[in-house]
Amino acid sequence: MQRLPKIGLPILAVGFFILILISRSSVNIGYGEAGVLFRTFGGGVVTDEPALGEGFTIISPWNKVFLYNVKQQEFFEGNMQVLSSNGLEITLDVSVLYQPDVEKLGFLHQQKGENYVNIVLIPQIRAVARSVVGRYTPEQLYSTKRDAIQNEIFEETKKVVKDQYIQLNAVLVRDVALPQAIKEAIERKLGQEQEALEYEFRIAKSIKEAERQLIDAQGKAKANRILSASLTDKILQEKGIEATLKLAESPNAKVIVIGSGKTGMPIILGNN
Repeated sequence: MQRLPKIGLPILAVGFFILILISRSSVNIGYGEAGVLFRTFGGGVVTDEPALGEGFTIISPWNKVFLYNVKQQEFFEGNMQVLSSNGLEITLDVSVLYQPDVEKLGFLHQQKGENYVNIVLIPQIRAVARSVVGRYTPEQLYSTKRDAIQNEIFEETKKVVKDQYIQLNAVLVRDVALPQAIKEAIERKLGQEQEALEYEFRIAKSIKEAERQLIDAQGKAKANRILSASLTDKILQEKGIEATLKLAESPNAKVIVIGSGKTGMPIILGNN
């Protein structure tokens, strides 16, 4: 068996050490990620410098980099049990869109750690959802107030997590589940309210139609009174003479007796 030269072992040892040094000194930060630098001999977590961006980075071998996903992410909180304003149990399904605040990533790592979603975001969503839902009745939750609840949970949670170095992008209320008996009672009530509104609409429409007919009749009666007051005997005779002259100019054969009527108006005896 051939032995290595005495100088060979030190060279191998140095080469192995260099490989280890390179492996510990290089960090590859992927797309949508950022790194928080931890200086073992320089004050720990770096908070006064921007987070390390994407790409290949060289660090001191005794330091360490903690990687964070800084893209928008989602967590789903299903079957969240909350109470309405009158104490009934409501079940919510909520989706939360979030991402860490890249500008404060060092503080997030230092104060909350890599498990910040379970430490900060989920407890805050649960607490705020219970507070918001507790302001509404089951009927409001089921029918008209879902968007309002969603917006209130978002705005109130956003204020809280902003100081926790988390950027909240949206809160989506996927479902509001009520006890079956309550749901059926609300549906019956809503149906009855709709029928009542429809009945009121028909009554209002009938009243308006009656008013319209009354106004129309009054207008016609007033017009007739004005017309009757303006039709004197002389005006009627003048109109009759005008009509007689027009008839006399007509080519159709006829017999006209002048002054034979009760008022002296022409009487047409015949025409073809």
